[in-house]
Amino acid sequence: MFRKPVENPLREAFTIRISRTIVDGIENLRTFVAVADTGSLAAAARHLRIAASVVTKRIDQLEARTHVRLLARSTKRVVLTDSGTRYLPQARRLIHDYDEVVAGMSQSPREIEGHLRIRAPTPMAIAFMAGTFARFQRAYRGVSLDIVLTEGPSPNPADEGFDIVITGSPNSFAGVIDEPICPLNRWVCASPAYLERRGTPRHPRDLANHDCLIFTTVGRIWHFESATGPISVSLRPKLSANDQFVLTVAALRGNGIALLSSYAAVSALRDGTLMRILDRFTIPSVWIKAWVPGERARLPQVRSMLAWLKAEYAPVPPWDRDL
Repeated sequence: MFRKPVENPLREAFTIRISRTIVDGIENLRTFVAVADTGSLAAAARHLRIAASVVTKRIDQLEARTHVRLLARSTKRVVLTDSGTRYLPQARRLIHDYDEVVAGMSQSPREIEGHLRIRAPTPMAIAFMAGTFARFQRAYRGVSLDIVLTEGPSPNPADEGFDIVITGSPNSFAGVIDEPICPLNRWVCASPAYLERRGTPRHPRDLANHDCLIFTTVGRIWHFESATGPISVSLRPKLSANDQFVLTVAALRGNGIALLSSYAAVSALRDGTLMRILDRFTIPSVWIKAWVPGERARLPQVRSMLAWLKAEYAPVPPWDRDL
C-alpha cells in the first residue's frame, strides 16, 4: 500500500525561511538601486509602487545586513556614500541578472524559436563551450545556431551580423550591451623540465633571461601587480601564437614560459606536467563577457542563451572549480 512520505516541518520551515531571505535580499537591493536612480525615498516608493515606510525599512535591512552605510539621508535629499557608489554597479548587475533569469524561466524552452549567430574564441569553444552550445540546443529545440570560431580581435557584433560575441576584450561599442559571464584567470606556467634546465624566475624582471611563449593578443608586455605596485616587463618571444593551446603544448614540451589562460592550462596543472611560477605576483584578471547589439538584447532566444551561459560559467567557471 502506498504511504504518503512523512513531512518534516522543521525542514519545510527552514526552506521557506531561506527562500524568504533570498527574496527579501533581492528586493532590498532593488530598492537601493531605485533610491540611487530617483534621488529620494519618496520617488523610489512611487517608482516601486510601495509605501515610503517600506522603502526605509528595506534600506535599513540592507545596511544592517552588510554593516555598510550606503545612503546619507537628510530631510531634504538622499545621496550615495562612497560605499554606496562603489557597490551600486554590482547591485544593478545582480538585479538585472535576476530579472533576466526569471524572465527566461517564465517562458518554456519549447515556446522559444529563432536563430542565433554567435562568435566565440576557438580554444575555449573547443574545450568547453561546444558542450554548452549542444546542451542549450537540446533544451531549446526551436532555436537554430550558427557558431563561428575565430581568434584575434573581436569585432563589433552589430557590424558583423552577430547576435552574441563572446570575448575577453576590455573594449566596448556604442549601442552594444556588455554582459559579464565569468572571470578568466591567467597564470605564468612552465614545465618542470624547463625549470630544471633553466632555473625558476623569482621576479617578473627575470623573464628577460628566459624563453617566453607569447599570446599574440596579449602582446610582448606582461603586466603584474605586486605589494609595491604594478610591474610591466617587455619580452622577446621565443614563440608567438594566437592560440592558447599552441602555447600550452609548447610549454609542455619544455620550450619556454607561457602566460596561459586557466582553461588552457588546468589539465596540465592538475597532473603536474605544468607548474605555476611567480605566484607572489598577480596577473590582472580579465572578464569573459558577451557583446550583444542593443536591438537584439530583448529577443527571447538571446536572453535564454545569456542566462544559459551565466548558469554554466558563473560565478566560478568549470575549469577553475577543481583547482
